[in-house]
Parts: sequence; C-alpha cells; structure tokens
Amino acid sequence: MSTGTRSITVGIDGSPTSLDAADWAAREARRRRLPLRLLHAGTGSAVSGRVPDVDVPAGRTRTALDRAAIQLSYAHPALDIIARRTGTPAVQALLAAAADTETLVVGSRGSTGFAGFEVGSVALAVTARAARPVVVVRAGELPEDERTPVTDGSPPDSAPYLPVVLGLDVDRPADDLIRYAFDTAAFRSAPLHVVHAWTRCDPYARAARGPRPEDTAERGDGEGRGLAGTLQPWRRRFPGTTVREHVVQGHPGPHLLRASARAGLLVVGREAGTGPGRSVRSLIRHAPCAVAVVPHG
Repeated sequence: MSTGTRSITVGIDGSPTSLDAADWAAREARRRRLPLRLLHAGTGSAVSGRVPDVDVPAGRTRTALDRAAIQLSYAHPALDIIARRTGTPAVQALLAAAADTETLVVGSRGSTGFAGFEVGSVALAVTARAARPVVVVRAGELPEDERTPVTDGSPPDSAPYLPVVLGLDVDRPADDLIRYAFDTAAFRSAPLHVVHAWTRCDPYARAARGPRPEDTAERGDGEGRGLAGTLQPWRRRFPGTTVREHVVQGHPGPHLLRASARAGLLVVGREAGTGPGRSVRSLIRHAPCAVAVVPHG
C-alpha cells in the first residue's frame, strides 16, 4: 500500500512526550481515516515493519519504536500503522517525512534518541521549515483533554470535542490555513472559533493622547466585516460546522493563548519560506493544548 501524503506521521524518540504525541497522532489518524506512520530517527541500522507484524527478531532488543507500535496497535486495533527507523538525523528525517504526509506530529519536549538536540529544539526546527502542517503536542496530553469535561459519569470519549481555535490575519488570509482549521473541526464535529487581532498603526494617534473611542469602534467594525467576508465561502463549504468570530484589539499572542485554554486544538499559520514568528514560538511553548502550525502562501 502506498500512502503518499494521505497519512499522519509522528516522530518517536522514546521520550514520554513523544509517546503522548504518538497517541494524539493515532487519534487524529483514526478521525481522518488515514494510516499512521511512526518514524524513529537516529543512529543505528534502519529497520522497517508494519504493525501488528512488528515481531522482534531473535537476538534483537525491543526498541522504543517497537514498543510504541505494539502499544498503539492494541489501543487502536483498526488503525493501519507503519513503523520505520532511519539513521538520518532527526530534523532532516522529519522534514523529509513532512513532505510526504498530510500532517506531521511531534512532541513539544524530550530529546531521547535525538542526539545533540536541546529540549524542544527539534519541534521548533521542524515547524520552521516543514512543507506541510506540523502539530506540536504538549507533554502529558490525554484524550480527554480534547473534549468537554464529563460531569454526569458518562465515558470521556463520548463527550463533545472542545472548539478548534484558528488565529487568522484578515490582511493576509491563507486558504491552506483556513482549510486545515475547517477540516479539523469538521472531522471532530467541533465548533470553530476564529480569532482575528488587530492593532493601530497610526503614528499620529500614538503621538497624541490616543485614538478616540468612536475611531476604535469604527475600526473594529471594519475588521469584523473583513473577517466575515473572508470566512463566508468557507461557511458555505462547511455548513455543518458552527463558526464563531472573535475580533479583538491588541497583539494576537495573548488573545490566542487565552483562547487555547478552552480549546482542543490551536491552529496558527506561518508564511512559506519563513520561520514561525515570536508569537507562534511562544504559543508552542506555553499553550495548554496541541498547536498546529500550517505553512501557507
């Protein structure tokens, strides 16, 4: 079977955080009905295997990749899982994998198996250069963290999904970014909350006492109309997705960080050919939910 880009790939390095990322990736692959590819990068001979046919040959110690593959195959028996190990350095191997997958998933921390890299540097390096969306999963991420809290004793996996939050700049709308957010919300049957933050750039207003309240309100109304116009064709394309628009004044980072506290996934963009900006790097480090960084443009 040739999966091409129709797969979800996750980097496995043996750390607890990478196993949390692998479990997140398995759930996402199941939601999207795609194969899951496990990739371990580092020194040593390359070994490939397809789960559940990942039996360890006589004389070879079971590796972290083997253990992760077996564990995920038991947790998700209907999922098509492919495990591969390569001696290519971590960032190089993950970037190559990202070009041949729908979404690449990495843990936010942990460097076991990724020799020579500081904590978190692999995730940041990959998100800065990957050709496709990269999801950074925080340490300790659990399946129930994606869903609304259960208070009536029902199974956690039956609870509705928390919103998907999209950070969007209407001055630079990006179809790839918007499409990813709408697709993700649709696969989860989750609401989509779109946050657009704007700031005043008028030097004369800054030099004076500040903008008049009516000027700020008028600017906010204009930004709201711009956001509504940008999202209108996507609302028609995804009629089953509940969309809520939030137009806020100020820098996007703090607003998105607050929104992520009530989100199942935070989706942000970066322009192709550039690395993530300061706000995106801060969100990767501090957001309490998984963060998807989508290249566009």
